[in-house]
Amino acid sequence: MIGGILTNRIIYKKELAPGIFLMDVEAPLVAEKARAGQFVILMTGEKGERIPITIADYDPKRGTVRMVFQVVGKTTAELSTMKVGDTLYSFVGPLGRPSKIDKYGTVAVVGGGTGVASIYPIARALNEAGNRVISIIGAKTRNLVIMEEEMRSVSAKVVVTTDDGSYGKRGFVTEALREVLKEEDVKKVWVVGPAIMMKVACDVTRPYNVETIVSLNAIMVDGTGMCGTCRVTVSGKTKFTCVDGPEFDGHSVDWDEFLNRLNRYRAQEQLAFELHKRRS
Repeated sequence: MIGGILTNRIIYKKELAPGIFLMDVEAPLVAEKARAGQFVILMTGEKGERIPITIADYDPKRGTVRMVFQVVGKTTAELSTMKVGDTLYSFVGPLGRPSKIDKYGTVAVVGGGTGVASIYPIARALNEAGNRVISIIGAKTRNLVIMEEEMRSVSAKVVVTTDDGSYGKRGFVTEALREVLKEEDVKKVWVVGPAIMMKVACDVTRPYNVETIVSLNAIMVDGTGMCGTCRVTVSGKTKFTCVDGPEFDGHSVDWDEFLNRLNRYRAQEQLAFELHKRRS
């Protein structure tokens, strides 16, 4: 409690799709300063790890911050079991630099998986700034498509893709992006999702010379630029995702290095997840 204001309390929870959860957290000080493109770092308990999650929405009047996450490891599994009324041990933010929003004209935003939740506040801000927003969202299959209605509410056009063709267009969001670039005079592109998806999206936009902004999901520890864990090479220079990002020019990112760094602790993460499942 800070100044008599309850903080870090979960006030709403919903399972959007199998293994994908939405949570509203009571965090007035974070909600007051939050902007599109920023993130928070949270802990479920005193001895838990600190994990970054991009802000999916925020409401300064209610003093709430919304996040959407998928169960992919030990901490997200623990988070998914928390209930309305429970309190997170730590909820720090907003962190990172907000998206650069201006009036560009026709823009495209691309979200894959839970990246749709991260791209939503960016699409909304672009729409409010007077841009014509084309949104491309995708998932592996129909029951994993999230926040379609929200995206339609802030977009002039929405393209939905599924890997298996069970809903919308069959294929990947990157293929749909290529089609949009052929048909539309797109001035700028934002892409959020799995790292390999963002890399391929940059390969798609490069021949069109369209600026492409990606939100990097780097491994983080402190979130203040001190530990260096989230470092990434951009235009040949070392940057820190937590303080210099999380958004960068995707055409300037050293993707091979970034993808390699993401896998550094994969074995340990998998072991921790397996042990957690056995104890649950």
